[in-house]
Amino acid sequence: MTGFPVTSTYAALLALLLLLLSLLVIRQRLHSRVVIGTGEGEALLRASRAQGNFTEYVPMILVLLLLLEASGASAGLLHGIGAATLLGRVLHGFGISRSPEWLRFRQAGMALTFGPLAVAAVALLLR
Repeated sequence: MTGFPVTSTYAALLALLLLLLSLLVIRQRLHSRVVIGTGEGEALLRASRAQGNFTEYVPMILVLLLLLEASGASAGLLHGIGAATLLGRVLHGFGISRSPEWLRFRQAGMALTFGPLAVAAVALLLR
């Protein structure tokens, strides 16, 4: 294991989730026969946005998590940020990819993304 076991664990778990979201986009592309863009179908758009939204937030949270771990933050704080982010991304991906959308899952997922992002940023500023 690396010198950053908590960050490494969540990076690996989130990478597997990104792989799953990417495979769902590929499945929709094959089904819709759309190579570039999202075409006219809502399913491909939703799968693409679930993946895209993931890639917009997760890298910054992992950077903050790594910096916090490197600065000696408590394991409880690190696991709280990592677990909330992982759960948030699962809920968001599940909620946004459904039609009709499961808005409560999507909203909970975003709250469990914004919360850890804010907590990590503030915690790093206070160190």
